[in-house]
Amino acid sequence: MGDVHFSRERAGKVVVLIFFWMLSLISLSCAARLSVSRQKLQVQNHLNRLNKPAVKTIQSPDGDIIDCVHLARQPAFDHPFLKDHKIQMRPSYHPEGLFDENKVSDTEKPKKGSNPITQLWHMNGKCPEGTIPIRRTKEEDVLRASSVKSYGRKKRRATPQPRSADPDLTNESGHQHAIAYVEGDKYYGAKATINVWEPKIQQPNEFSLSQLWILGGSFGEDLNSIEAGWQVSPDLYGDNNTRLFTYWTSDAYQATGCYNLLCSGFIQINSEIAMGASISPVSAFRNSQYDISILVWK
Repeated sequence: MGDVHFSRERAGKVVVLIFFWMLSLISLSCAARLSVSRQKLQVQNHLNRLNKPAVKTIQSPDGDIIDCVHLARQPAFDHPFLKDHKIQMRPSYHPEGLFDENKVSDTEKPKKGSNPITQLWHMNGKCPEGTIPIRRTKEEDVLRASSVKSYGRKKRRATPQPRSADPDLTNESGHQHAIAYVEGDKYYGAKATINVWEPKIQQPNEFSLSQLWILGGSFGEDLNSIEAGWQVSPDLYGDNNTRLFTYWTSDAYQATGCYNLLCSGFIQINSEIAMGASISPVSAFRNSQYDISILVWK
């Protein structure tokens, strides 16, 4: 067998290469730790902005934490334009026929036949007057999003354009949807009664919803949208529960808008309903049926 000899110069190169390689590993490790640390700081700062100080906290059977937050401290008022906003506790009038066909005035209560939306957290308490219930955002909720900035927002490319009433239309973004719509006139609102189900979601990035959707403008840059209904979205909420939701945008989902109260937008005055919280009970095949009524009006 032949002898193998390394010159001192070559050995030195090997040592230098190994040294540089070790330095690279150390550098990558430090960068990774710095990136994780920066992300944790961003997430914590975002949670501090979203989760307002609570007057009372209620633990929901499904694991949600509901914070009863003073009306004036809700996320909407983080927006500089709403700094001195005076909260309007009730509309100046209701649309005709809202409660029944007898043009009930705004001073009268809804008829006894109308049932309020019931949610799981109601089993363990209610929020006091002067507060609103807000579903507390957890660290894992934010981490499921692709970034802190995108948490609670829709992906613009994934938004279906409701231009067909075809019952099984699949568009280029992968949505399957059935739609009934009206357009081409002046509209000041809409009302829908929606059956509430709990569809099974197979993939975490899938979702299912039923909603009332009011649009103005076009799907270019100036779309205004108000959406409300129920949804099942493991990506957003971390489970398969059917949850009440709202959404809005004023620029075609580009930079404005969010689900529920996850950014400045909707001002809530109701102390009994938590946006994003689970609806219970829900309808079942060959069993009891449950629905919710959604009204959006100007």
